[in-house]
Amino acid sequence: MQFPESWLRAFCNPALNTQELAELLTMSGLEVEELRPVAPPFHGIVVAEIVEAVQHPDADRLRVCKVNAGGPELLQIVCGAPNARVGIRVPLATIGAELPPGDDGKPFKIGKGKLRGVDSFGMLCSARELKLAEDHGGLLELALDVPIGQNIRDHLKLDDTLFTLKLTPNLAHALSVYGIAREVSALTGAPLIAPDIRPSSVAHQDKLPVRIEAPDLCGRFSGRIVRNVNTQAKTPAWMVDRLARCGQRSVSPLVDISNYVMFELGRPSHIFDLDKIHGELVVRWGKAGEQLKLLNGNTIELDAQVGVIADREQVESLAGIMGGDATAVSDATRNVYVEAAFWWPKAVMGRSRRFNFSTDAGHRFERGVDPAGTVDHIERITQLIQEICGGDAGPMDDQTVALPERKPVALRVERAAKIIGMPLTQAECEGVFQRLGLEFSVTAPGVLTVVPPTFRFDIQIEEDLIEEIIRVLGYPKLPSTPPLAPVVGKVRSESRRAVHALRHAMAARDYFETINFSFVEARWEQELAGNAAPIQLLNPIAAPLAVMRTSLLGSLVQVLRNNLSRKAPRVRVFEIGRVFLRDASVVESDTTIAGIAQPMRLAGLAWGPADQQQWGQKDRPVDFFDVKGDLEALFAPRVLSFEPAEHPALHPGRSARVLLDGDAIGVIGELHPKWRQGYELPSAPVLFELSLDAVLARTLPQGKGVPRLQAVQRDLAVIVGEQVTHAALMQAIEASGEALVRSARLFDVFKPAQPSGELKAGERSLAVRLELLDDENTLTDERIEQAVAKVVAQLGEQLGARLRG
Repeated sequence: MQFPESWLRAFCNPALNTQELAELLTMSGLEVEELRPVAPPFHGIVVAEIVEAVQHPDADRLRVCKVNAGGPELLQIVCGAPNARVGIRVPLATIGAELPPGDDGKPFKIGKGKLRGVDSFGMLCSARELKLAEDHGGLLELALDVPIGQNIRDHLKLDDTLFTLKLTPNLAHALSVYGIAREVSALTGAPLIAPDIRPSSVAHQDKLPVRIEAPDLCGRFSGRIVRNVNTQAKTPAWMVDRLARCGQRSVSPLVDISNYVMFELGRPSHIFDLDKIHGELVVRWGKAGEQLKLLNGNTIELDAQVGVIADREQVESLAGIMGGDATAVSDATRNVYVEAAFWWPKAVMGRSRRFNFSTDAGHRFERGVDPAGTVDHIERITQLIQEICGGDAGPMDDQTVALPERKPVALRVERAAKIIGMPLTQAECEGVFQRLGLEFSVTAPGVLTVVPPTFRFDIQIEEDLIEEIIRVLGYPKLPSTPPLAPVVGKVRSESRRAVHALRHAMAARDYFETINFSFVEARWEQELAGNAAPIQLLNPIAAPLAVMRTSLLGSLVQVLRNNLSRKAPRVRVFEIGRVFLRDASVVESDTTIAGIAQPMRLAGLAWGPADQQQWGQKDRPVDFFDVKGDLEALFAPRVLSFEPAEHPALHPGRSARVLLDGDAIGVIGELHPKWRQGYELPSAPVLFELSLDAVLARTLPQGKGVPRLQAVQRDLAVIVGEQVTHAALMQAIEASGEALVRSARLFDVFKPAQPSGELKAGERSLAVRLELLDDENTLTDERIEQAVAKVVAQLGEQLGARLRG
């Protein structure tokens, strides 16, 4: 929000200088982002009138002018501007004047000069030479009634400052000069001068029929017809200057008036060419297939999510955002329809971004515009139209269908004092509410109930009122008091590992962390996650990154490709990130979006040599078991188990489901050969993806005494079918229930090239080492043999195993 200080002081002029005013606004929550003078420093420049202009005798592009600068004699000035002519009044830099600094930072001083043999006693100036504008087409022409000899800074009011406020979305009431003045008045107690808005006299009884078909789009619609306007009139200089200092260029009188009232009072409005409207106006939601050509020249496709104003034949305007080209005012316009409405913020919010543009109107309406001021603001627009363009006003047509409910908000003075952190009385709170113009009543001892005014959309809960109290009383009044509670460090539960500790653990396994976008290519989702219907982005930052990811694997494969394009010999990376899954059970809250689950995942990728190059061993490519070992080390002392599984991204014979305590927590495997070829990789990487919650959970270590007795080891070689896995073998040994068996480890697998002896076709030999121990008694051969026999019997019963001779 940019505005000139002089316009603000026209509504409220506190006894503060510019810097103090900026500090006051910032400390009250209206952050002043920038203070900038309207014009750079210069002096000695006055208003002069050209009374004679003749051709230079020795230069075709120069003219010798006689100018009246208010002195006893005319001054001779040599000028090369194409518009130098008799009768105009322009800025004159007299001898001794200083123009604004140039690129070198030094001011340009004017002295007596000679151009092609003719003396020149000063310089006639353009707007660009005074650093007032970029226009360099000629001299800056002033109004013909400007007093000759007047200082140009006084005439153009150049000793002014531009304020730029950085407003948060809750401060919609400060998106106008009058709204900011209202805040300044409340903060300083300086009187607030309201705009002089007088009802216009009604010259005819014509009304334009208007129907509101969507009360959830428009709660109030006001308008009137003004006939016989003169669009050839010129916008007054004072209005052009104020608009320019708000960052808005002058367009035409009617458009300038609409923009001026928006900056003045905060209400966007629209002026239609009445003769281009077919029959009536209908306020409704758009329809699929409809098109609208906007004032900016863009033609957009509409749907039922966008509000519009239409007539009997076509859509005329994008509700609350921008008018249409079909009913735009022009130099030929003679009759207009002035509209001011209350559009529900949620009905306007985000619509501009759908069409890749933003407007001042949409910026205000999506934050909330006072629904009570539509009639007064139309009166203000009518008043300015008649002053500048003339015209005959018709009766006001005001339709109200649904307005925001003003829910009372209670403030407990005692709680406010506790939250703010300083003593507070009920009288002080009442004084703040009175200064802010908030209606309130005392509903209980120490309890004030406030009914928010129509222009305050941000007052909804008690904390909003507490904020109003302290910002009006002043944050500098807060006492410096030490905290009452002891400062105690928050200790995390040891049963859960910190995410940062997990990063260190992964780095210790030789993985580098990578951070990627949550939006990815649709191809990755379809091929690597098997997701044919990913969540689409309405406004992607790049055309390929158009969907939300449900897996981290695609991002890691892309990281690998980027590294390979830079000739990386070895890549080991991981990512901790969020994925986005459709889940109808998720409800809307402050941290969730209805229908979308957002769990965290840990994923990793390894490619290239298993170890760094070393002279004592040969290089070998990383394989499934290397990464499996990394996961087992990451989870230790918890024990993972793995079972064959299929995944869209992984090799069907070299991938597994990762299980923890019998629950599936992720997958691990080699990239599918089809995708290795499709993504142009020289060899397949090994990938894994796990639930982050499962990775962060851990068991606390429990101490055990050192065994007093010696353990005994026994080796078994059993013959089983080829389909028997290591996991099945370990489960069968555990299922034997033998208390003496403390551990079992597979140390050999044997399968002859041709079936022979005990080993038949489809069989193999597995050798297992059992560790037996009794903490209380020495093991005897008899007990050892009984324990081993029990294990062998269980293997035979569960797996069909038999001892190898």
